Amino acid sequence: MPETQKFAGGGDNPSDNSLQANTVVHRRYKILGILGQGGMGAVYQARDLNFPDVHKLVAIKEMLNPATDPAIHSSTLKLFQREANILATLDHPAIPKIFDFFDQNERFYLVMELIVGSDLEELINKTRELPVDKVIDWAIELCDVLNYLHASQSKPIIFRDLKPSNIMIDKFGKVRLIDFGIAKVFDSDVRRHTMIGTEGYCAPEQYKGNVTTLSDIYGLGATLHHVLTRKDPRLEPPFSFHERPIRELNPNVPERLVEIIERALSLEPDKRFSGADEMKAELEKLRYQPQLTFGAIAETNNGTNFFDGLDSDGMIQTKWKYTTEDEIRASATAFKEIAFVASYDTNVYGISLDSGEFIWKYATHGGIATSPIVDESNRLVMFGSEDKTFYALDYRNGRISWSYTTQDKIRSTARIAPEVDAVFFGSDDGHVHALNVLNGRFLWKHDMGDPVRSRPFLTNDLVIVGSESGELVALELSGNRKWGFRARRSLTSSPFVDTIEGICYIGSTDGYMYALDASSGYSSWRFRTNGPIISSPVVNEGLLFFGSADGYLYAISAQTSREKWKFSTEKAILSSPVVHNGAVYFGGIDEYFYCVDIQTGKERWKFKTNGAITSSACIVGDTILIGSLDRTLYALPLVG
Repeated sequence: MPETQKFAGGGDNPSDNSLQANTVVHRRYKILGILGQGGMGAVYQARDLNFPDVHKLVAIKEMLNPATDPAIHSSTLKLFQREANILATLDHPAIPKIFDFFDQNERFYLVMELIVGSDLEELINKTRELPVDKVIDWAIELCDVLNYLHASQSKPIIFRDLKPSNIMIDKFGKVRLIDFGIAKVFDSDVRRHTMIGTEGYCAPEQYKGNVTTLSDIYGLGATLHHVLTRKDPRLEPPFSFHERPIRELNPNVPERLVEIIERALSLEPDKRFSGADEMKAELEKLRYQPQLTFGAIAETNNGTNFFDGLDSDGMIQTKWKYTTEDEIRASATAFKEIAFVASYDTNVYGISLDSGEFIWKYATHGGIATSPIVDESNRLVMFGSEDKTFYALDYRNGRISWSYTTQDKIRSTARIAPEVDAVFFGSDDGHVHALNVLNGRFLWKHDMGDPVRSRPFLTNDLVIVGSESGELVALELSGNRKWGFRARRSLTSSPFVDTIEGICYIGSTDGYMYALDASSGYSSWRFRTNGPIISSPVVNEGLLFFGSADGYLYAISAQTSREKWKFSTEKAILSSPVVHNGAVYFGGIDEYFYCVDIQTGKERWKFKTNGAITSSACIVGDTILIGSLDRTLYALPLVG
């Protein structure tokens, strides 16, 4: 889905009275264009000329004040000034920053952070179904910002208009709460206020002008009901959510989440959660539990899946398959007789590589979206979890050897440097962490400023890793920074270094594959695709292979970026390719696992699972291990 630059507070249909492009206002802000316009004024994109050496973009919210009645004119001005004053006092990552406030030609302007992304209402309209786990994440973030507002300073700030169009999802997938035009500092001694808000999302007491912090809890419940059922409450009778049961409209929603939303939607305030912090705690408990209702698994009559189109005799049966309780998002690995796979059901499993039989499992307190790695010399299997912890287990029995806690979720797969007995990984806390692999002792951490979900790549003397800010850094093994490079958008893809040629390759969600000098970070070339690149690149025989969200797997010259071939799946490719014996193996969002000839780009065979494939293949001996979002790990025969 293409991202848009947007600031809420305006709609469409710019008027002839709008500020024109290239106009400079307040002797500082150069208008670049209009983002939207509503009844109270327009919202513009502008460049801050006080920063001549950088292209700093801002959003400027304009308020028209056409009223001739002095009282109305004064009241309107106070409303706008109140929004400026409220925002100026707030400091929370989900709330846009305010930079400036001024008036000009009887109009008032608020200069704010420009948010790149889409609001929830747009996402509802543009997507068939939003992932339930992502909705839970967003709900937790909304509870966090509401709790911040409600506990703000000496008196609570009540948002009063929580709804999908006032909730932005920025380019990093984070919630941003926007349009504080009707937010109000709550005075418990004066409880009667004018009814204000949006019909359908407002709590019953809000219609009577009697608003409290619990009114925001109701608004959040109404918003979540809309997001999950796609039934707009503005088009339904007031307070009729019970007539639209969530699971009847969306069976993928866990029963516990339904209970949380229904409690938030209680008509009587004292039957709702006591505060946003209590609701957040319940959502977090749900987030860290297996969600058994996230999609049904369809199987053939005999319960097995098969290869498609191999030969005239039909199909080749899987060696075995192992089903977990939730999605398998990351790659499996294997050592000796055991295959290791992590599931979003919070467990890491040890499975017999030969038969697929269960050996052991270890439960964490969060979903696991990283790949297990094996330290052979110390008999450890290591991985990070969304419970913020990095674990090291005895690979033979799954018993804990040591653990290390970060400040946020871990979604970066680790890398081991055996020569220095260190393991490196990133965290959503914005740091790259280095630990002693023997005992988990802290060695150092490097602040990247934004979540690190890229897997580090190790050379003889460097740790190279990207962040969600778009920055790629090369660190010495001691943690000292050697060089940096910045792409236009996030680097979720993991870097690959051709150590012979000394070139580092990295894909970005800006749609480009970059080639950099591994010793200096200087750019050699960049190759453009038509979609974000999450897939990590790999080099083999002078060719660079990687997938793109535009639906193509690319094979290009590693030296010149000249395209040799591209293979279409027609849907996004997030899986990272693996090259083995003249073939490229990768999975697609179209639920197929592909084997493609390395020289011609022609399909050799494909295998159908029952879910999207975001993980990479693990090839060990004559077996291919591949996990799918259908919750299953498949062991396939290695067919060339």
